[in-house]
Amino acid sequence: MSVMLPVRPDGKISMPLLDDVAGRRHDAHAARGLPIREKLKKYIADPRVTVVVTAMNSQRIYVLGEVVHTGAMPLLPNMTVCKRYPSAGFTQFANLKPFYLLRVQDGKRRNCHLNYTRCDQGPR
Repeated sequence: MSVMLPVRPDGKISMPLLDDVAGRRHDAHAARGLPIREKLKKYIADPRVTVVVTAMNSQRIYVLGEVVHTGAMPLLPNMTVCKRYPSAGFTQFANLKPFYLLRVQDGKRRNCHLNYTRCDQGPR
């Protein structure tokens, strides 16, 4: 049995035979598929499991304001917030100069003031 499955936003994957399995773990046992292997032993005598990460889409930004599509959007590797924001589609009323980025860093909330027209010079 070979399957490619995405990790859902709740950190789980839905597998045939196993229902929901935790997919977001950061230890060596999970990386080797140990939880999956243990659950498969009910159905397969000697299951061999290999876990390969094909894409990391865990970082999300939440877009609000004068945009067409508000809500959560994945932040892809090597993509800055400033490059992702336009894909939400600015409305005709959007003012691109006063732009705020709210982020939590080390448990503290930080507000960054940006000018979208000079966005590549701001924080990432």
